[in-house]
Order: sequence, then C-alpha cells, then structure tokens
Amino acid sequence: MAGIPEHIKALAELSPVEDLLLAILRKGLPGIRVKSLIDQHETFPVVLVRRDPSFGQWAADTRFTDSARVAVNVLVSDPNGDEDAAILSEAVRVTLRNAWLNPQVIPGRGHITRVDVSSSPRRAPDWATAQGPVQYADLPTGIWRYESVYDIQIRKPRTRPYPLPH
Repeated sequence: MAGIPEHIKALAELSPVEDLLLAILRKGLPGIRVKSLIDQHETFPVVLVRRDPSFGQWAADTRFTDSARVAVNVLVSDPNGDEDAAILSEAVRVTLRNAWLNPQVIPGRGHITRVDVSSSPRRAPDWATAQGPVQYADLPTGIWRYESVYDIQIRKPRTRPYPLPH
C-alpha cells in the first residue's frame, strides 16, 4: 500500500491533539509511560491521553487553532496505588499548566494556548464511568484509576506538519 499521497498530506493544517499532549507529558513526566492505547499486557504506572469525540471547535480561525476535550486516565498499581495515582494526576495537571503558561512548542505539533480543567482528577473505580473510549471492561485487581478532563486549545506549528508537494 502506498499510503496517503503527499498532495493530500499538504492539506493538513493541524496535527492530532493527542500527539501534542503525548509529547508534552512525556517530556514533563520522565520515567512515566504516557500513551494513547493500553497494551494487552500493560505495566503500571501509565498515563493515557484520549481526545473526547463529543467536543471540538475550529470556527474557521485563521490562526488555525483547535479546541479539544481530552480525558487523561492515570493507572497505578498497589501498594499505595490510590495515593500515587492522585499524585501522578496532579503532576499531569501541573505539566499541562506549565506547558500553557511557559509555551512549549513541539516541532511539527504546535503548542498549547490554553488549558482549563473540565473535571478535576478523581478516583474512578471502573471503566463504566469513563469519559472517553475504554479498553478494559474492568480494571485488573490492585490497579487504581484516576480520571481528569481538560479543555485544551492548541495552535498549529509554524511549519506545516506535512511537507508541501513539489
């Protein structure tokens, strides 16, 4: 399969919000695995970032900004999983806030122009209450999940995420 033609890639103005947040959180949380999908045999702790499909706003902004609601799930194992998950959730919040207040431009991805907490970090005992897509029917024994939801605005990178065709 040849993939997407370059002239189609050249139409893209924004990169996926999740890609920007993955890069920011990986940089800000060294030693913690930050992902958008759960592995079949997952190890913990892990931070999961998923864009919520129920919210987004483009509004034909000529600066090419994007707004998204993003669910961030933190999963940590015992011992001390409950407390550690709460602390890691707070570290995620601080990392996102810092990336907004001290703009961190991620090459090819852009930067955050605003972060608002839509739902503060809280213990969530099962996936039935999750805000976004889920992959576990139930949490494995001894795993604690904290979920928070952020409304995030991003600005496109100064250069296009994909090259212009020749």
